[in-house]
This record gives sequence, structure tokens and C-alpha cells, in this order.
Amino acid sequence: MAERNIIVIGCSVGGVEALQKLVAGFPEKFHASIFVVMHLAPQNMSVLPDILNRAGYLPASHPRNGESFRTGHIYVAPPDHHLVIEDGHMLLTRGPKENRHRPAVDPLFRSAARYHGRRVIGVILTGSLDDGTAGLLVVKKRGGVAVVQNPDEAMASDMPRSAIASVAVDHIVPIAEMPQLLAELAAEQVSENGAGGSSRLSKETQIAELDMNAIEDDNRPGVPSQFACPECGGVLWEQNGEEILRFRCRVGHAYTADSLSAEQDDGVETALWAAMRALEEGASLARRLASRAEQNKQHRLVRRFQQRAQEKMEQAEVLRRLILQGQEMPVIT
Repeated sequence: MAERNIIVIGCSVGGVEALQKLVAGFPEKFHASIFVVMHLAPQNMSVLPDILNRAGYLPASHPRNGESFRTGHIYVAPPDHHLVIEDGHMLLTRGPKENRHRPAVDPLFRSAARYHGRRVIGVILTGSLDDGTAGLLVVKKRGGVAVVQNPDEAMASDMPRSAIASVAVDHIVPIAEMPQLLAELAAEQVSENGAGGSSRLSKETQIAELDMNAIEDDNRPGVPSQFACPECGGVLWEQNGEEILRFRCRVGHAYTADSLSAEQDDGVETALWAAMRALEEGASLARRLASRAEQNKQHRLVRRFQQRAQEKMEQAEVLRRLILQGQEMPVIT
């Protein structure tokens, strides 16, 4: 028998505030190891451990690659690195992005479920889109417990709502009640089911660990889709036999349907901005040519270049309206 003392937490938008409230309620002696992934821009320096150190009793830090973990400590994934936990130690990898992010929540949850099974408590907090849902499914399949923040109080409710819709969640609670719940769950005794799980779980964990044997293995669990990977351009394989629709390319970039759609939308917007810029630059060049033709008294050329400039600016204005329409966001209630 062992204690259920591996707690993995995922969040994004609004995560700093939610995590501060959560760790402020943890007791000074908390017999669990806590691992946190919050979506971060790769170029930014993270001060989240410092914030959490000030918020509560438990020490927080970015782990070192290969560092052993201990109870009563909070480990925060650093920018641009997946956090993977194995049997007693942690790995930091620059494996393929998942759901548009590195660090991503799913690799942490999957690795915890693979190596620690029933000892794992998976926690989804506030955030956009649905990173963490697939990982929480694996936690449940391996006998762990699924805890989700009440979406009605979350700053961004997408991640909690996605988890609730796709996973048989055990507890849906507000942040204020979560520290006590996690302390009670962490004190429970469970039988250990050891490292393992399905071959797909093992392979996906190995991909996050940058195991080249897994990445180069031609045996893909699924069928080729009609979609290209937005990150590398390779074919995306639709993962079959899963509760949620997911895709993964040959080198390991992974997407849920929602994250793939969001990435495609970003690609369309980028292309529209580039096209608008090219049209405005073309209009500017045409006006310059018209001015030069006027100086040389080439009146037919002046009219032609002026007309060309006007057409390009009208086309650029159409693209500008399309971009602005696409950027209209619903009000978050």
C-alpha cells in the first residue's frame, strides 16, 4: 500500500491567482509532491516559484533535470520545457509541443499516470482551450483521482469545462475548498499498480522525453488525416480509440481538435496580415510610380498607377475588416 501523494496541476489563463489561493491553503506539513504546469511564453522568465513561495508554507522551485522529488515541495515547469515525472525523479525536456504549448499539461499528467498509477491526483484549474483533458483521462484510466475547479468561478472556464465534459471527474470544487480536499485525498492508502499502462501511453510519454526510438517508430496509433501539422507541416495522424479527438504528427507535435482549430485560425490571421501588408506596400509603390510619371508628364501612366494604388488599398481594407471580425472575442462571464 502507498499514499496517494502525487499531485499534478494544470492551468493557463488566470492560473497565477488560482495557484496563489490554492497553495495558501496547504498545511505546513503536507505529505505530497506537487507538480505544476502553467502555460508560459518560451521567451519569458518565470517568477511563479517566487510568487508561490510568498503565498503559502510549502517551498516552490523550478526543478533541475534529473532531480529527485520529495513530499512537501512544489515543482513548477520552467518556460519552454515539458515537465515529466518518472519513478522518483523529474525530467525537463524540449520535446514536441502539445496543444500549442511547451510546457504542456498533458505530458505531465501522462507521465505521472504511467509511473505512479493510483497514487496520482490530477487537478485542472482555470485556463483556455482544453490542454489537460487527455492527460486527465489517462490519470483516471490508471486509477487516479480527477479534481477540477468549478468553472463558474474560473477566470477562464474552457479547461475545467472540457475536463468535465470528457472525463468522469471525481470532484468539482471551488478553489477555497480544494486545499482541504487534496489533503484528505493525499492521506488515503491505495494499492500500487506500478509503471506501465497501455503501449500508447508508454510511447507518448517517451515522445515527450525525446526518446528517438519512439519518435522514429513507424507504427502510428491511428490513421493519416487530411490535415497538416501547423508546426512542422507533416501529416497529422488521427488517434483512434480515444474519447476525445486528437492528432499527432510523425515527430510528435500533438493537438486536440480545439487546439488544432485555434492554431489554424492563427495561421489564417498571420497570412491575412501578410497579404494586407503586401497590398499596402504595393499601393505605396504605385503612388510613387504615379508621382514619378507625373513629373515626366506621362499622363496615361499616372492614371494607371493611381488606379492600381486605389485597387490595392481597397483590397487591403477588405482584409483589414476580415481580420478585425476574426479578432472579436466573446465576453467572458
